Amino acid sequence: MTGSIAEAVLIAQVLASVGMFGVIWTIQLVHYPLMAHIPPSAFVEYERRHTKAISLIVGPLMAVEGLCVLAVFFARPSGIPFGLALTGGIVEAVAIGTTAFVSAPLHGRLEKGYDAALLSRLIRTNWFRTIAWTARGFIAVAMLVAFL
Repeated sequence: MTGSIAEAVLIAQVLASVGMFGVIWTIQLVHYPLMAHIPPSAFVEYERRHTKAISLIVGPLMAVEGLCVLAVFFARPSGIPFGLALTGGIVEAVAIGTTAFVSAPLHGRLEKGYDAALLSRLIRTNWFRTIAWTARGFIAVAMLVAFL
């Protein structure tokens, strides 16, 4: 991948990765901890609405990011070291894998009712996603800088 296509992919990757960086830190430090203060009688509806609303934000960001990660890995632009593309793919896999196999199932269980232990587990395990998307943001910027 070369030229303006590579530049567009790398810019899209930065926008999506940095967007997820902002979202995940807000979720980790603000949103999830505040969920413990939702009255139990309102929690199921709150959790259902949270899941639906946050998906409208993270779904497109994750889709763009995932497509860009694949494009960069399989059609690596000139100037992008293989190790950087590989590391970016690995941390993306951690973020997506943790979302699919840990966070989403925990949200599904929380939609059945408030459970302090489940919420605590969600907050603890979300650190894997927080660290992964933080790394993704830095890696995406580093790739764009290396390319330019």
